[in-house]
Amino acid sequence: MYFETKGEQNTAETVRLTVERAKELGIKKVVVASCTGRTAELFLDSGLEIVCVTHQVGFAKPGEDELPAEMRRKLQERGVAVLTTTHLMAGLDRALRFQFQGVYPAEIVATTLRMFGQGVKVCAEICGMAADAGLVTPGEDVVAVGGSATGADTAVVISPAHSQHFFKTKIREIICKPREF
Repeated sequence: MYFETKGEQNTAETVRLTVERAKELGIKKVVVASCTGRTAELFLDSGLEIVCVTHQVGFAKPGEDELPAEMRRKLQERGVAVLTTTHLMAGLDRALRFQFQGVYPAEIVATTLRMFGQGVKVCAEICGMAADAGLVTPGEDVVAVGGSATGADTAVVISPAHSQHFFKTKIREIICKPREF
């Protein structure tokens, strides 16, 4: 499915397509980028094991966690694994970019993945983060869901890898994405 525009208006259809394709392939786990928890919440009754990957604390504002504590509790009480950690394609490279205005390897990888859309980059990134946290098994297909800003507009079938083996990540299928970047 290719959406004409990017954005949260595609979220419900992205969730529906994700659940449908995961079930067709026998995939049991979905990794969802969700800063506020609202997108992850849409998967609660899907029958899939959910890993919710949030922005790191301080992403929007120093010391601020964008995932409200009440939503974190709600998701965790329903069995969702919630991962809040440094972004795989940011960290020290981003600090160097901010400090010295240069371009660094992780930024090049991120920009290359964005050639397929922001959501595809997000999907690859959150799966590496989830693998490093022990929440997904490297080499085992999962479905990943990301977006271009708020909500979700991209889903892929992906075989993740740990960050030190990131280039072993395999994007097997694009379930949906926007044509517009």
